[in-house]
Amino acid sequence: MNTLKIGDKVPAFTAKDQDGNTISLDDYKGKKIIVFFYPKASTPGCTAEACNLRDNYKELQTEGYELLGVSADSEARQGKFKDKYKFPFPLLADEDHTVINAFGVWGPKKFMGREYDGIHRKTFVIDGDAIVTKVIDKVKTKDHAAQLLE
Repeated sequence: MNTLKIGDKVPAFTAKDQDGNTISLDDYKGKKIIVFFYPKASTPGCTAEACNLRDNYKELQTEGYELLGVSADSEARQGKFKDKYKFPFPLLADEDHTVINAFGVWGPKKFMGREYDGIHRKTFVIDGDAIVTKVIDKVKTKDHAAQLLE
């Protein structure tokens, strides 16, 4: 797993959001963007994380940030997740792992003694020149916005 680090340039990417719209890194040129990766839409931890970001969205925007959620879920599943919890930011349906691999967040995980490959819950803060300025490896799902704003 070759994860992007602070100071790395984010490789150009393009993926579909929950409504089938094409979203690319170029859409955010000159803007600060928070890209958060989560294992699976509508699961307890991912819901807590995304809802915490939703509840603090205005504050994050005041700081100049745009948000982008990414998982390997289908457009339909991302759409249901977004509609159910009224997220004001797009969710990328990265089923082919284009964005996941670009950021290096796919790799071995352990859960209840079982090892498997999956998405690591990580968040990247990126400046207007597509340079990583912050990486959060230990995401606090219920208090994620505070980690971003500190």
